Amino acid sequence: MIPGPTNVPPRILEASYKPIIDHRGPEFEELYGELLENLKYFFQANYDVIPFTASGTGAVESIVSNTINPGDKVLVPIYGNFTNRVKDVVEVYGGKVVTVDIPQREAVTPEKVEEALQKEKVKMVFIVFNETSTGVAVRRMREIAKISHDHGALVAVDAISGLGGDELKVGEWEIDFCAAASQKCLAAPPGVSMVSVSERGWDVVKSTKAKSHYFDFKLYKKFFLERRQTPFTPVVQIFMAVNEALKFLREEGIENRIKRHRICAEAFYRAYEAMGLKCYAKREFRSNTVTVFEVPSGLKDSEIRRIMREKHNIYISGGMAELKGKIIRVGSMGIVNQSIVITTINALECTLKELGYDVELGSGVSEASKVFLLA
Repeated sequence: MIPGPTNVPPRILEASYKPIIDHRGPEFEELYGELLENLKYFFQANYDVIPFTASGTGAVESIVSNTINPGDKVLVPIYGNFTNRVKDVVEVYGGKVVTVDIPQREAVTPEKVEEALQKEKVKMVFIVFNETSTGVAVRRMREIAKISHDHGALVAVDAISGLGGDELKVGEWEIDFCAAASQKCLAAPPGVSMVSVSERGWDVVKSTKAKSHYFDFKLYKKFFLERRQTPFTPVVQIFMAVNEALKFLREEGIENRIKRHRICAEAFYRAYEAMGLKCYAKREFRSNTVTVFEVPSGLKDSEIRRIMREKHNIYISGGMAELKGKIIRVGSMGIVNQSIVITTINALECTLKELGYDVELGSGVSEASKVFLLA
């Protein structure tokens, strides 16, 4: 129950157990072509989607390396560890970062973006859709994209921990670059990240000299068009697993998957509140995929996590950076469902009780159950 990598269904794991195939042969070409079409469904966009053998951070870096020249301005609202990572990546490639500091427990809003763009002309607005370190999510991404385009800026989104678990219509909302990864809401093993590129995005990529050979978008497109291959050796077995996970997604339906994530998250939040725990994110910014509560006074997050792990075989995460020791992060993504949520909440109640926290056993489970009954 950490915020990724998530649990992986057996059928997806089994897809990666097949014999190794030649990444320059016809079997891979068929797999790769199918994978790229299925990725369009995941992104809800008829755009090119480029998969990399890399973590999600590699996907974020690839966007910057293909679009940002030294001195180019990039607007990066700051509200957590991963927004700071975007800032660091832009600076590594010589971009000039224009930051917008967002209050704690919140995510960026269209009003904040509008205000910043009236003061500074930028080449790109780079948004972290779901901030994994704090459990806040951007709730008005469509408006942010429109405002950015109205000011002549590209729109890039880090949706690594949100795509497939929350509403993000990449094509309809005209998001130019969107980064995602295999090990979050898609419920596949880690090792593959991917980036969608709009037509507007390609126009900029074509006119920008790529700063990375490995992440060169033009090179990936050339290899696909000419050979249905990747320019470098891909993690073939994980490609197989990701393709199976995408088939699984199609069977469930992306709208149903998003709804499932939303209901499970609401069950967690309602349970926390019934147990007397304080949710970290403000209600209007709460994530569907990473639920976060504050560590009760007098308790240690390390002890909560240890007992959950050792006595209940459930792994949860603590805070990062300045929130280390102050919050607990519980993933609610991938194959998360009613049974998993109730099991986790029950274990958390027992753990807190053991540590001396005043909680009525069954209070959280009861409240979560009501959410599922009414869904």
